[in-house]
Amino acid sequence: MDFDIKYMERCIQLARCGEFGAAPNPMVGAVIVHKGRIIGEGYHHHCGGPHAEVNAIRSVKQPELLPESILYVSLEPCAHYGKTPPCADLIIENRIPRIVVGTLDPFAKVNGLGIKRLREAGAEVTVGVMEKECLALNERFITFLQKRRPWILLKWAQSQDGFIAQEDGTSVSFSTPETQVLVHRLRAYSKAIMIGTRTSLVDNPKLTARLWPGPNPLRVTIDRRNILPDDLNIKKTEAETVIYQTGDLREILSDLHQRNVQSLMVEGGRQLLQSFMDEGLWDKIRVETSPIMLKKGICAPQLPETNVTEEIEIDGNNIQILRPLSFEC
Repeated sequence: MDFDIKYMERCIQLARCGEFGAAPNPMVGAVIVHKGRIIGEGYHHHCGGPHAEVNAIRSVKQPELLPESILYVSLEPCAHYGKTPPCADLIIENRIPRIVVGTLDPFAKVNGLGIKRLREAGAEVTVGVMEKECLALNERFITFLQKRRPWILLKWAQSQDGFIAQEDGTSVSFSTPETQVLVHRLRAYSKAIMIGTRTSLVDNPKLTARLWPGPNPLRVTIDRRNILPDDLNIKKTEAETVIYQTGDLREILSDLHQRNVQSLMVEGGRQLLQSFMDEGLWDKIRVETSPIMLKKGICAPQLPETNVTEEIEIDGNNIQILRPLSFEC
């Protein structure tokens, strides 16, 4: 195996350790290698805290080895003052001669400037090792920056014959205990979770991540006619809730962007899910199909043209992950 790929894979593994704390910053991992031996590792733990490169450099017990080492990092080192000083400056100060970068940082204050500063200081910089994988790692961050809206996951469960609820709107439990835990993991990994007015009233869900260790998402719903009673679960204090009096999805997404909500999971009913798809406002779809047959009920949303990028079976339920046709990572 190419050594650059080997150590970049480790950077990606480390970066994922920050999945619950790094946002709205990107997940980043860094590895320092001296003559074929890892002497330092780090990742970005939480927004406002030290970056991956800083933690990796601090972890080195023999800093005198740094001028003879290689720094691997999944995302371009920053070159600006934000909540922390520029990582590029720290790398230069420690005289690390070679830096291997997974991908450029699309953030306007970085985007090539970190690479430029390192090269001007005389360092050898390699860019683009496992670039697709490093981009995929931070697709939420990149979508948030480039599209100025949260990264959006649409999720539902359905019967084998394509229904998501009974005719009167009453929900049916299609998930198994194991797949329900996986849904709560998705909630913990999402900054916000959204349902529509009808789902708030009929199902009265809590929308918390109680089955998985991690933070509860911001709960989002719509109440254009001011009909949601105060005793609903989403109005209780287990997690923060935002209730919009508009049905304009782009207006809602713009407000969530201003609130620094980087990712949104939509668990609503057919109408809300279909509205997101019809407007092209989605990045990933997760459909769980149960062997249960309903024969009649509320039909599942009509899927747009997609690619199935993943398919697994858990406890007899089939889970498909779908992406836009343009998705490349």
